[in-house]
Amino acid sequence: MRQTLPLPRRRPNWVGKTTPEPESPDASLTADDSFTATSSAGLTYPWGDFVPGAGQLHPIADGISWARIPMPGSLGHINSWLLDDEDAVGPGFAVVDSGMLLRECSDAWKALFAGDLGQSRVTRVVGTHLHPDHIGLAGWLCKKYDAALWMTRGEWLTARMLIADVRDEAPDAYLKMQRAAGWDDATITEMAGQGWGRFARMVFEMPVSYRRLQDGETLHMGKHRWQVVVGSGHSPEHACLLNAQSGVLVSGDQVLPRISSNVSVNLSEPESDPLGDWLSSIDKLLHLPDDLLVCPAHGEPFTGLHTRLIALRDEHHRRLDDVHTALGRAPLRAVDCFPLLFNRAIGGHNRDLATGEATAHLNRLLVDGRARRETVDGVHWFHAA
Repeated sequence: MRQTLPLPRRRPNWVGKTTPEPESPDASLTADDSFTATSSAGLTYPWGDFVPGAGQLHPIADGISWARIPMPGSLGHINSWLLDDEDAVGPGFAVVDSGMLLRECSDAWKALFAGDLGQSRVTRVVGTHLHPDHIGLAGWLCKKYDAALWMTRGEWLTARMLIADVRDEAPDAYLKMQRAAGWDDATITEMAGQGWGRFARMVFEMPVSYRRLQDGETLHMGKHRWQVVVGSGHSPEHACLLNAQSGVLVSGDQVLPRISSNVSVNLSEPESDPLGDWLSSIDKLLHLPDDLLVCPAHGEPFTGLHTRLIALRDEHHRRLDDVHTALGRAPLRAVDCFPLLFNRAIGGHNRDLATGEATAHLNRLLVDGRARRETVDGVHWFHAA
């Protein structure tokens, strides 16, 4: 099991520098990791198992190139998509998603600077959403190229809040939430001693201002037009980018080919229904053309958008049914649902994400009227309704 490093109690020593000096936080702690088995049957991978190497940009359609940024942890990488762009200065690239504040990620960008990116300019940096493997080096790239950061408002504000919230001890509300999920006293004591503010260690200092992306707007990039398509559930306002002319969807984590993105209840909104938001977003994306080339944040480009969306939707509904059936046999806490939902052991490195996702399934059953909740000594017990 990976061990987390001590949390910073002061401003990290890389803030304000033009070259990041990452402290190697545990990359497996990002919210993109998943524990759920999903089916990728029926998808087509036009490039097979090919991935771009170090320093390489691989054109995959008119107006878009692919770079692979390696990361440690179970995900192993993030894809960065470079979109042909042009501004008043001249042609360049818009970078979509950057990788985490890790030396392995920044070294991959340095290889691109010395390789196929060469003398090209970065005109803007786009963060599909707030998770550190997507915006961890965004501020560094913005600073290097004097480029603006583009995000939706919900993602930007949440990221700024999380970066600022660094403290020595975990908030009492967090410990109360974990107790409600069913964790025992020993685990909660361990959680209390881990400090608070891991997010800030994974992200280079972000610009103090940004450009807002809004659902349905069109970004003009030279001869190309990219429409913003916002989804929710995995994060507050996740931005996908659609180029209808080229037949390309940059999907971020909203549609992944082989794993289901983590959908969690978090401390900011403990009574929220992110799984309901996620399922609604799937229905929204099903209105897009089925023959798009989907460019995900993890995995390889694929076709079969509707097939994948239906598989994601149906698998979540099956898990909801499994949990509801189990509630009919006996009341359950969130921690009791792990065997019903996940295909791997749950431990310290993925405990929070698993707890958040189990709670999301239970909250969805509450909203649907298929469950009721009672609280006994601070613990939430769910019953079938």
